[in-house]
Amino acid sequence: MKKTLIALAFAAAGLAAIPSAFAQSANGNGGWFVNGNVGRTSIDKGPYDGHDTGYGINGGYRWTVTPSVALGVEAGYNDLGNINAKNIFNGDRVVDRGKSQLHGWTAGVNGHFNIDPKWYISARGGIYDWKGHGMESGSDNNIVRRGIDKTSWYAGAGVGYDFTNNVSLGINYDYYNAKKNNVDLSTDMVSVSAEYRF
Repeated sequence: MKKTLIALAFAAAGLAAIPSAFAQSANGNGGWFVNGNVGRTSIDKGPYDGHDTGYGINGGYRWTVTPSVALGVEAGYNDLGNINAKNIFNGDRVVDRGKSQLHGWTAGVNGHFNIDPKWYISARGGIYDWKGHGMESGSDNNIVRRGIDKTSWYAGAGVGYDFTNNVSLGINYDYYNAKKNNVDLSTDMVSVSAEYRF
């Protein structure tokens, strides 16, 4: 899977090298971008039933298709299942090792669709190379906590506001599919995001 992600990253870089005539942006949404998001994750599968704080960082390139539509490629990293933000201030463990500890790398496609000059809708989806910890039945019906990993998929959508041609803020919903060996760590995240376009 690592080779697949590396190949996708090189493909994205190669596509970005297309002559600048294709990269011109009428509305400022085309070109290189980086974004980050933080929000509330939700998992309701078996022993992992609850909410935590998750975050992600992402970067990529978009091409302007029309003055209101930009489509592109992206790659990023997220941590969805083991951060207790409230513990930053009370001295307790911020990374909770009893959680699902779901985290991973993403590679996919995205779109930025302006519904007026400032407001936009976004969409994204692709492959999710994840790792986590899950509870499985071991010998003698003992519950065993195991590290698991797999390549699966993610998808999401959002709405936001372009403050300038370079800066926007948004609210997003994302779903990360993470299932293996009868363990389901699939997680939803509702987050606030900020994006900078170069």
